Amino acid sequence: MNLDSLKQKIEHFAREREWEQYHSPKNLSMALAVEAAELIEEFQWLTEKESRNLSEEKLQKVKDEIGDIFIYLLRISGVLDIDIIEAGHAKFKKNEIKYPVDKCKGSSRKYDEYK
Repeated sequence: MNLDSLKQKIEHFAREREWEQYHSPKNLSMALAVEAAELIEEFQWLTEKESRNLSEEKLQKVKDEIGDIFIYLLRISGVLDIDIIEAGHAKFKKNEIKYPVDKCKGSSRKYDEYK
């Protein structure tokens, strides 16, 4: 399955249930934020080491939350007619300019802190 077919499947799922009326950009962005918070919750209180070595059960929960996030991200991009791949490439190009290797390699500082 490719990205376009998944996007169509998600749109069909919403249309069949007559959920389009609820899928405004505002509502979808809020739902996306909630799902991102649920992903964060799976890592809450874990050490850095524990977060890299999840049990199978915890890993499945993380996969589910990532799936939810991805679905909402695809849904909002569809509602707003945004090519998600193009948007990702464009943002990546901006990040390459914001974070030049020679100035930020090995640093966690934000781009405006190393100018």
